[in-house]
Parts: sequence; structure tokens; C-alpha cells
Amino acid sequence: MQLFDLDRFQEIWQTITRNKARSLLTGFGVFWGIFMLVIMMGAGHGLERGMMKGIDGFATNSCFMGSSITSLPYKGFQKGRSWNIHNRDLDILSKSIPEIECLSPILWGHRSTNNVVYKENSGSYNIRGLHPNYVKIEQQRMMYGRFINDIDIVQARKVCLIGTTVYEELFPTKGNPLGQYIRVNGIYYQVIGVSSGVAQISISGRSEESVIIPFTTMQQVNNQGDIIHMLAASALPNIPVKEVQEKMETVLKSHNIISPDDKQAIWSFNLEEQFNMFKYLFLGISIVMWIVGSGTLIAGIVGVSNILTVTIKERTKEIGIRRALGAKPRTIMGQIIWEGLVLTSISGLSGLCFGVLCLNLANTYWLENAEDVFLSDPMISFGAAIASLIILMGFGLIAGSLPARRALRIKAIEAIREE
Repeated sequence: MQLFDLDRFQEIWQTITRNKARSLLTGFGVFWGIFMLVIMMGAGHGLERGMMKGIDGFATNSCFMGSSITSLPYKGFQKGRSWNIHNRDLDILSKSIPEIECLSPILWGHRSTNNVVYKENSGSYNIRGLHPNYVKIEQQRMMYGRFINDIDIVQARKVCLIGTTVYEELFPTKGNPLGQYIRVNGIYYQVIGVSSGVAQISISGRSEESVIIPFTTMQQVNNQGDIIHMLAASALPNIPVKEVQEKMETVLKSHNIISPDDKQAIWSFNLEEQFNMFKYLFLGISIVMWIVGSGTLIAGIVGVSNILTVTIKERTKEIGIRRALGAKPRTIMGQIIWEGLVLTSISGLSGLCFGVLCLNLANTYWLENAEDVFLSDPMISFGAAIASLIILMGFGLIAGSLPARRALRIKAIEAIREE
């Protein structure tokens, strides 16, 4: 005898629809559980994608550091000494630490009211002195022209790269700005390019709102010698950034007469630690979502199990007659299990489809056109949907098997006598 066929499905469906109100309430519990699980997973993945999208284009295997006040006396120098990173440190670091993939100095210029002027247009913007290598750490999306090159550095050319926001405000007619001269803190520079940062994060100012000039040019025009305000470095693939960061600090302390034990003389941070922190955060959020969603789903499954138990009690005489007529235990058990599976499957699939539909509508009509919303494509993966269905079917089997075992304990003669 087959465990399940079309006739049996019709019988099962009639049993489920016999008590419509009870089945609807129980099915809604399963529907709501899988719906909430899908919504929470989609929101969590959307938040993660939004975060990853925000740092896309920024080297996560990078670190940044600068000089500070010493906190320990060393070799005749008192604590509280100010010191600076110099151009010579660039060569020393590059030769001493082969794990460095890219090393770039960063300088900050003076920002004041209307410090950047083109004809009658002006504005207040960040001024940065950079090296061509910096694009390997923070990628730039070029709108016009080019980025700073090595010749600009060697010859200390008075050229600049302006951000897209600077371009829109200084050149409202949207003409080609290449070759034009703008005044930055009282000094004229020729525009060689217009760019914006690929990533939504930035160090020392967003690229869209910055004017970038060669760092050697900034050192000359500001009469600051060869002082460097900050260093940016990225590590070679498969090399922990923490290792490069520690080696850079050691080399800088050694060549600038700073105690190796001084923890305050150099400030530094690396993006890899921040990136890993976010990964663990999203992992924790994902686990919590599965726990909460599964708990809601289990509550619905318990309702399915209860309704099947009540149904078996109401059908005690029917089950006894079928047992007396020779129905095998597996046939009785199979029917009850299939009742649980059908009820949970229909409710669960409805909740899954409705949850995916809601996520798709939210993404299409809200998130794609909204600004400053830190969510991106809040959809669940195919693997997560399959996992949800497997969990749902597993719970459905459990919901049906427990009442089915109770049905098998009913003796045929006692069931027939029951009124």
C-alpha cells in the first residue's frame, strides 16, 4: 500500500478544511514565523551589503598612523617631546618592511571660509597633499582628466585634482575644467582632473569635497620642509595588516629616537580590525535572527501539533474502525504526518513568498530611490531560502509524528465503543 497518493491527498485536504477557523489560525502561526524569519534575514543581509558597499573601493588591508607626543624619556630626551614623520622615513619604511604593498604620505592643508576660489565662485573645502600611490588605498572615480602622477611629485608642480562637489560649485555651467586655474589658500593651481571616491567612507575628508595637490608641492608652498602629517599603508595579500602596522611603528621609533615601549608617541589604526569587527557583528546579528525567527516558527509548529492532536481525539472512532478493517499502522501514521506536512508546507511557502515579495517591493520602491539609507538589496540568498524550507519540513514532520504516535496507541475495540 502506498504511503501517499492523490486520493489520500484529497482525504487529507478534507480533514484540514473540516475545521477552517482552527486550521487558519494554526496556519497563520507558521506563516507569520517564516515571514518574520525572511524579513529579518533580508534586513540583516541588506545591512551587511550596505556596509560592504560603503567600504567598497577602500583597501581594507590598510593602516594609518601619525606622530604624537612622547610619553617616556629616551636617550637624553625628556617625555612630552613633539616629533614629526619626514620624507626620509618613506624610503626607510619601504626598504625595511617588504610586506608593505603601498605606502603614501598624507598632508592636510588649511581650511577656512572660501579658501578655494574660481572667478566669482568660491567655497570652503578640504585641502589634501597626496602621493600617486594613494589611489591604491582609496580608489577614485575619475570624471575628467587624471590623478596626480610621479612627475607632479618630483617637480612639485602646482596642479590639483578637485572633487565632484567642488567642481559643481566652482563650475556651475558644468564645462570642462581641465587647464583652468583655481586659487587655493591664496595660491593658483591648474586643474588636472575631477574625481570622487568610490567608497562612502574617507580618511581626512571626503574626496568629493576636497582639493588634492602633490604632497611635495604642499610642503613647499606651506614652508613646512619635509614634514608628513600622516602615513597610509596597505599590506601584501595574505599578510595581516596588524603585522605591517607593528613593524612600521617599530621602524619609526628606531629612526626617530623614541622608546620602543612608548605607546603614545605614535597613533595608529587599521581598517582590517574594523572590517573584522563588522563581520563578527553581522555574524552575531545573523545568529540572533535565526534564533528569534526559529522561535517564532516553532511556536507555529506547536500549534500545528496541537490541532492534529485535537483532530485525532475527534477522529478516535474513525481511526479505530480503520484499524479494525485492517489498516496498517504505517498507513494511519502516514496520513497524520502528511496532514502536518501539508498544513505547514502551504503556510510556510506562503509566508516565504510573501516575505520575499515585501523585500522586493521595499527595495524597488523605497531603497533604490532613498538617500542616506544604510541598506542595500535586502534579499535572502537561495541557500537561506532552501535552509528555511528544510527547517520548515523538519518541523512539519515533528508536528505530525508526535500526534501520529498517539493515534497508534488507540486500540481498535475501545475506539469503536467510544461515542
